[in-house]
Amino acid sequence: MPNNVEKMSFNYSPNFYPIKRSNKQIKYLIFHYTGMKNDHSAIKKLTSENSKVSCHYYINKKGELLQMIPESYVAWHAGRSKWKKDNLLNKNSIGIEISNPGHDYGYKKFTKAQIRCLIKLSKKLIKKYRINKKNILGHSDIAPLRKKDPGEKFPWKYLSSKHIGFWHKINLNKLKKFRGIDMNFKMNIFVKKLKKFGYYTEYSDSNSLKKLIKSFQRRFRPELVNGKLDKECLEIIKSLI
Repeated sequence: MPNNVEKMSFNYSPNFYPIKRSNKQIKYLIFHYTGMKNDHSAIKKLTSENSKVSCHYYINKKGELLQMIPESYVAWHAGRSKWKKDNLLNKNSIGIEISNPGHDYGYKKFTKAQIRCLIKLSKKLIKKYRINKKNILGHSDIAPLRKKDPGEKFPWKYLSSKHIGFWHKINLNKLKKFRGIDMNFKMNIFVKKLKKFGYYTEYSDSNSLKKLIKSFQRRFRPELVNGKLDKECLEIIKSLI
């Protein structure tokens, strides 16, 4: 458990795998939004046996930290998920839920207090488990067909400046010149690069590919999430790998 993370309290969930894991097994941080109307409903769901979902840490609307599952146990937050060669990432990850109504209930910007808390917690976990910055992911990265969280309002670029997560280094003004230039004819190249970066890409239908592109855009081009491959997206993935 991280030390000195201010205002941490406990509300344990029964939804976890009861056999302890080793520190070496933990190599991912997965960020989520709750997608619930308020803290009360989110905590109720995360601690209900019937829901079959949980997380290790919960950051409430005020930016206060709540621990729900000890880090040495597997929480049920990732579900069906893939990244690089890993499947079902629950066993290898720590899940952090951040209170936010999400896309279904009036998606909002995350508060400064929430992000301050997330930064403090993440830095301690990264140090403790030696987590690679490329293994700090959103739920939509590892389950792009099912999930949108933490979404396009999550401050990935800012977090990367605090050494949490990964971001490209291309000048934003330069990138904007590429926006909207259709690159659909280079879809195969784009998908291969996504796979090399870590995304699961074995999708054959156009609707699934669109969701995959949207997931990438929510993470690395949040200003425009349209599911269309343009030159900006292609330049970003080339930069990332």
